[in-house]
Amino acid sequence: MAYIACLALFVGAFAYTFWPEKNPFVQRATSRIDFLRERRESIFANLRDLNFEYKAGKYPEEDYATQRAMLEDEAATIVREIDLLERV
Repeated sequence: MAYIACLALFVGAFAYTFWPEKNPFVQRATSRIDFLRERRESIFANLRDLNFEYKAGKYPEEDYATQRAMLEDEAATIVREIDLLERV
C-alpha cells in the first residue's frame, strides 16, 4: 500500500515539475513590441538609478547630464517605435 502511495506521489510530482506549460526550455515567442516594452522598462529603471546616484553625489554634473540625455533619447526612440507598432 505504501508503494502505491509513493508511486502516486512520485508520478504527481513528476507531472507537476515537467508539465509543458512550466517547461523552462519552451519559451513563448516574443514579438518586437514585447522586446521594446521590456527595453523601455529597463531604460526607465536606469534613469531612476542614475537620478538616485546623482543625488547621492556619485556622479559629477557633466557625466550626469550626458548619461541622462543618452537614456532619454533612447527612451524617446523606443516609445516612438512602440506607438507606431501599436497603431498598426
